[in-house]
Amino acid sequence: MEKTNKKFKIVLYISVWVIIWGSIASLIDLPFLNYGIYKEGELGQYLTFSFTALISIITAKNIFNRINL
Repeated sequence: MEKTNKKFKIVLYISVWVIIWGSIASLIDLPFLNYGIYKEGELGQYLTFSFTALISIITAKNIFNRINL
């Protein structure tokens, strides 16, 4: 039972981080789209989401190691 609970916590942790990443990336992306720095689907948008994903992965991994799920 404990093993199932641990797996659930890990899946929940990853899911929360995906939501956090998507929200932050979208908030960063919005002004770029509004000011016409790039358009939807262009390389700039891809780079914005990729860069925030990289930061999110590093942060999530560091926090995961500290909370020891």
